[in-house]
Amino acid sequence: MAEDFKISAGTKEEKYRELQLMIRSVTAGESDPIANMANVASMLHETFGFWWTGFYRVIDGELVLGPFQGPLACTRIQKGRGVCGTAWARGETIIVPDVNAFPGHIACSTKSRSEIVVPIFHDLDVIAVLDIDSQHFGTFDEVDQQYLEQIVHDLRLP
Repeated sequence: MAEDFKISAGTKEEKYRELQLMIRSVTAGESDPIANMANVASMLHETFGFWWTGFYRVIDGELVLGPFQGPLACTRIQKGRGVCGTAWARGETIIVPDVNAFPGHIACSTKSRSEIVVPIFHDLDVIAVLDIDSQHFGTFDEVDQQYLEQIVHDLRLP
């Protein structure tokens, strides 16, 4: 099945709808959260061609790098630092059209221009974040937010 993964052309929303169904299919029978995060990162990355797509997990009071696709990444991020740490602290999705204008942005790559970070909850606690970076300014919008929030909700991480 992995080699057959391909999203047909279409609008961003159409791609997300098709991708959402495929992600549900791939993750439905898998109980390992790392395996599911790895496949979701890959599927998002392949579908949209983002610069960096991955997860950070909350471990011992900090965000620790999890499965990802893209270039070398920051390994640990403190709560409240950068876009990821801020999304974790606030417990809400953050869309940044220009990362250079975000106070305290952590530049893991100078090629990153815009970013979206979606917190992942278990009960009321943030247990991870999905972080996606683009090489272009203003890549992310409410459509991305809506579908990415649903995708991470469907992961049902422990």
